[in-house]
Amino acid sequence: MSYRYIFGSVLLAASLCGFNVKADSETARAEPRGFIYGIGVGLNQELYQDYRRRTVPIPVIGYRGERLSVYGPFISYELLQQNGLVLTARLAPRFAGTDASKSPVFEGMQKRKTSMDAGLGLRYDWQGIRLETSWLHDVLGNSDGYEVRNRLGYLYWLGPVMLEPHLSMDYSNSRLVNYYYGVRPEEATSNRPAYQAGSAWNPGVGLSVATPIFLGGMTRLGVDHRWYDDTIADSPLTDRRRGFQVFFSFSRFF
Repeated sequence: MSYRYIFGSVLLAASLCGFNVKADSETARAEPRGFIYGIGVGLNQELYQDYRRRTVPIPVIGYRGERLSVYGPFISYELLQQNGLVLTARLAPRFAGTDASKSPVFEGMQKRKTSMDAGLGLRYDWQGIRLETSWLHDVLGNSDGYEVRNRLGYLYWLGPVMLEPHLSMDYSNSRLVNYYYGVRPEEATSNRPAYQAGSAWNPGVGLSVATPIFLGGMTRLGVDHRWYDDTIADSPLTDRRRGFQVFFSFSRFF
């Protein structure tokens, strides 16, 4: 999926993503626990025709504890930690979809809505290597679909700066893809034929950076580049098959 999940990588979580917030020993070196406040902004290069980019400002009020992490609308809770394995429950918004006000290709179509996902994540850390997978389902029933996100990264420090280059391979089931990129028969026109999208595999590469050195807070930057499956690129609603996602945030503890 186009997603939307820029937040996942930047918040040092699975991808958050993303777009998902984690508590782990690497991040703890730079960030203590407690209540936080700040601001974030995401920039997503959209696939829809005539919709160049999506900008999402996110006021951040949250909490970072031993198990619970809240970062604005992104929530995770650590269920189990053993021998390098961490199992978490997650809740995260899906900044996706649009309507005719943003993209003329949607004229006469029903709005494709932003939604909320919930699910589980599993992470394994070993000597800086991070292997991660998560399953997230649309709990608002807009698409009633799900996504499986897989990521392989390597965490290391350059002084007070933490870097994580990563590779990703995400799977979106046909319900999720068809909701955002399909055209229903009743929505078809001479310039927009009916289209049934299938499931999609979307690979990507990215880099996440985090540091506590500025203004007494935590600064995060994430950049991802993603290639989209043919079932998305061939949709009459889209005009590209790859795109960048960027996220920046700054937060401080109360």
